[in-house]
Amino acid sequence: MEITDIRNYVPTTFGDWVPKFGELWKAQISTLRHRFGDDILEARMPPEYPTDVPIIYVKKESILNVLSFMKTDSAFEYNFLSDLTATDESVEPRFELVYNLFSTTKLVRIRLKVRLRDDEEAATAMAVWPGANWAEREIFDMFGIKFAGHPDLRRILMDIRYVGHPLRKDFPLKAYQIFTEPELADPALLDG
Repeated sequence: MEITDIRNYVPTTFGDWVPKFGELWKAQISTLRHRFGDDILEARMPPEYPTDVPIIYVKKESILNVLSFMKTDSAFEYNFLSDLTATDESVEPRFELVYNLFSTTKLVRIRLKVRLRDDEEAATAMAVWPGANWAEREIFDMFGIKFAGHPDLRRILMDIRYVGHPLRKDFPLKAYQIFTEPELADPALLDG
């Protein structure tokens, strides 16, 4: 049986990413470090780090500026927020927000992360990508992370009466809550 090492090149739809995009990624990270300085905390490159695309850690106060720059600058053109999620790392800072970006012009991906303590909130990315709305609501629902400036931050998957956030690592694995009556619709949402 062959053991797979994530640091080995993996064929993808567009070919091996590191040989194809490695120099572009290095140039982009250099540009980000030059433009944003200490706001770029760390950059992890494949295959030195077990990841498929570069991971760039950004200070939470600067994430919107970095995202906006990476979306609009001609050297980047990451014009599609392909995913926005979070992870619970079980250590402080506890959470990592994960922004997976894709350039539809360059056909390349990159990942940005923001570290948050348990009591911190992040700015909503809706000004850069309106589609971040639902992803931020899901993160709030599953992890309890709040997004400052979000226009409608409420549960999206769980019943509004549900207590807790199921994707936190301290949430009991076998916990469940039973509601014998259906969730009542918010009358304000029914007005058309």
